[in-house]
Amino acid sequence: MLQFSDAAAVFSEIEKRSGRLEMTDLLAGLLKQAGADDIDKLVYLLQGMLAPPYEGIDLGVGERFAIEAIAASAGYSRKDVEDHYKKSGDLGDSAEALLGRKRQTALSTTEMSVIYVYDAMLQLAKASGSGSQELKIKLLTELLNNASPLEGRFLVRFVLGRLRLGVGDPTIIDALSVVRAGDKSLREPLERAYNVCSDLGYVAKVFYENPERIERFSVTPFKPLMPALAERLSTPKEIIERLGKCAIEMKYDGFRLQCHKRGDKVELYSRRLDRMTDMFPDVVDAVKELPQKELIFEGEALAYDTAKKRYYPFQQTMHRRRKHGIDAASKEFPLNLFVFDLLYLEGRDMTNKPYAKRRAAVEKIFRGKILKPSQAILVDSARELQKIFSESLSEGLEGIMAKDLSAPYTAGKRKFAWIKLKKSYGKSVDTVDGVVVGYYLGRGSRAEFEFGGLLIAVYNPERSRLETVAKIGSGFSEAEMVELQGMLEKIKASQPPEALDYRIKPEFWVEPKYVVEVAFDNITRSPTHTCAMEGGKGYALRFPRLLRIRADKSVKEITTSGEVAEMFELQGSKG
Repeated sequence: MLQFSDAAAVFSEIEKRSGRLEMTDLLAGLLKQAGADDIDKLVYLLQGMLAPPYEGIDLGVGERFAIEAIAASAGYSRKDVEDHYKKSGDLGDSAEALLGRKRQTALSTTEMSVIYVYDAMLQLAKASGSGSQELKIKLLTELLNNASPLEGRFLVRFVLGRLRLGVGDPTIIDALSVVRAGDKSLREPLERAYNVCSDLGYVAKVFYENPERIERFSVTPFKPLMPALAERLSTPKEIIERLGKCAIEMKYDGFRLQCHKRGDKVELYSRRLDRMTDMFPDVVDAVKELPQKELIFEGEALAYDTAKKRYYPFQQTMHRRRKHGIDAASKEFPLNLFVFDLLYLEGRDMTNKPYAKRRAAVEKIFRGKILKPSQAILVDSARELQKIFSESLSEGLEGIMAKDLSAPYTAGKRKFAWIKLKKSYGKSVDTVDGVVVGYYLGRGSRAEFEFGGLLIAVYNPERSRLETVAKIGSGFSEAEMVELQGMLEKIKASQPPEALDYRIKPEFWVEPKYVVEVAFDNITRSPTHTCAMEGGKGYALRFPRLLRIRADKSVKEITTSGEVAEMFELQGSKG
């Protein structure tokens, strides 16, 4: 059984390294010490979570609770802990320092295994109701009483969601491969398994129990797949040259849902893999009425205005996510769910089937009032494609999606199996989805809002790093400034996010939690931003402006640095 002290020692070594190869080798050494009974829990801890996102388990521990627990365990006053934290800038470091010079000692301590720590964290997360805050502090205090100073550093960071190891999912997957194969040769099957179940702890456990099962890992109801993602091209001609004859689907500006059914049980998941079942009772009822016993499919949900016979824009559809007044919302904003893909049918994994076969099944199964096939048209010329694209824009849609008739469903991957062609925003070839990593105070007329702009980053999957790409100072309505200020105030941090490369500093750092869609005029090379930096220059968005907050997207879905580089090339070809 792996002891948490051994894990903490390796965490400390990893924190000192910046090279991914070094980090992978250290992590593989730690994973070798784990067995099938604790490997899943160790992987979850490395990810900074207790379960995959769709299970909705949140620690719910803020800095105030952590400060109380450190003070109680180390025998200091709350003010002592706060003063130390102001100097260190990291509450985990403060916990380590103060636990190293305790003013009081616990009567007895327990050596903590990884399983012990995980179970205690799970108990802490599930504490609810009257007295739950006091119980959370008590449970964390007990953990710190048993902890060495080094263990205390990582316990506190974990509960705050700031482990700061710089270890992303790709590094964990590579390390798992190294454990069994001695190299990264098993990365592809491990990555596919993760993409089709979104549960890396479960994948690791299966891998440790029987590595051969990873090669034949299959889709399973109620373990949502990571959504397939689209590449981009700038003209119909390029799309036809790439795909030849293809299917063109309208790009609805709705809310992407993944629907799972087994018997009478139905669950709905967002593209962020959040469980959305309770938010859409009308969709749940429609899925239950389907004659198929086992089913997983994807669709785009749009709220429908029955009086005006038109679809509401994205923000109106998002009103359906409210946790209160669901019945009233379902009447005010009735939904249509346009089904565009079938991933699992009556015990059969459909993801490896060609799109044309999956599409035929979609058109056969979904013919209801709420559940209906998305519009799809076969084309084999750029002229036909351009006509459909123009029609989609005239109808107020975002654009079109071109799909390769022979391609499988590539969960979690961005491939040319799907190619999007979107309307232009100014001179840009597309928009960028970035994560907010910092913000600025308002100046002049914006001073009253305490908000003046955002620092945005994209993701570099090759390096498992966030890289800045824009400082946004326009596109905000007064209501959005108030909303953003309130959202970001709650997640302010004294240090930059872990795994962020930056050369520009905002007035306030924040946890990388909120995704925004950004329009821009074009992309330039810049020494200020770190996106795909090479030769001292990265890519930057010129004249960026906020389009909207993307509450439906997770940080894992943001634009990559490679995509920004591709858009830079595309804007040149667009002329």
